[in-house]
Amino acid sequence: MTRFFFFWFDTMDFSTTLLGWYLAHARDLPWRNTTDLYHIWVSEVILQQTRVAQGISYYHRFIERFPTIESLANANIDDVMKVWQGLGYYTRARNLKAGAIQVMEQYNGSLPKTYKELLQIKGLGAYSAAAIASFAFGEPVPAVDGNVYRILSRVYGVFTSIDSTAGKKEFFALANELIPKGNAGRFNQAIIDFGALQCTPKLPRCIDCPFAQYCYANQNNLISTLPVRGKKKPPVERFFYYFLIRHNGFTYIKRREEKDIWHSLYEFPLLEVNTRFEPHELIKAMNTLSFLSGSNVKILDISNPVRHMLSHRTLWATFIILEIDKPNYVLSEGFVRVPIGNVTDYSLPRLIDSYMAAEPVEKYFSSSK
Repeated sequence: MTRFFFFWFDTMDFSTTLLGWYLAHARDLPWRNTTDLYHIWVSEVILQQTRVAQGISYYHRFIERFPTIESLANANIDDVMKVWQGLGYYTRARNLKAGAIQVMEQYNGSLPKTYKELLQIKGLGAYSAAAIASFAFGEPVPAVDGNVYRILSRVYGVFTSIDSTAGKKEFFALANELIPKGNAGRFNQAIIDFGALQCTPKLPRCIDCPFAQYCYANQNNLISTLPVRGKKKPPVERFFYYFLIRHNGFTYIKRREEKDIWHSLYEFPLLEVNTRFEPHELIKAMNTLSFLSGSNVKILDISNPVRHMLSHRTLWATFIILEIDKPNYVLSEGFVRVPIGNVTDYSLPRLIDSYMAAEPVEKYFSSSK
């Protein structure tokens, strides 16, 4: 193991120091003031890939709309996705609902109470299961996330890549050594807050850090080096052409069913290609689209390309507003016909929701025949 321990700084010292810091700096978060396992579960799913500041409002909104596991299990997926809209990583919402159904069917409506059993629930990975098990039941299992990787790699000088299988095992083992058996939940909460407030990714507060004199990275000027990460792949570019089709004041949308981004969200008829079209290429491509076949098409507006960044993708979206004289069978049967003003009542990707908010698209529909 590529770990540089200071012999005078043992595991008990680390835990005691961390818990002392937490006593003075703990954040007052709503899910820390409840013993309701469902509420803790929802908070942990929301906080995956989401900052606390953003997650709080979604947590309150979600709990208000679906106050129990049973209410979530029985909810329409469109309602769940609408409440989640804007939070991103929509697989979390689908898995949360699927997990609620699983708990109702297999566990009589109550979450299981051990880390091992929690791992069987849809959408609960090692971190979330450990967090719930330690917060709610005090099970001594570490909840290892980016905060833990960063803190432990810096303090103990761990140079194994956090993206590697070996690295994940090493950090879990080290965190497991450090976690106090009688205070697991508080330890996991403390290290989360320490990473968010003190040992931040950029510009950590080393000057008043309680670990400063022991921290390997601080003592060796390696704060910006640790933790070690694997090389990032460049984001893949994707080009989306969305068609806002006007007919008698209505337009058409469809739920996205592909096992891809935005699964279960609604979008306009879409043409996706690998390269950006020139105007004449777009016109030529439109002639091949099944949902426009047999219709007389009049283009009303073509937007400039809008860039939308995802974790591993860069999307370029162009919105084409057009009018047709009649909808064909593909459009009528394969899409949902809605008034343009009601589109935002459906759960939409942030990309489309932002476009609808920024562009006065309704003016193109107000004079429809």
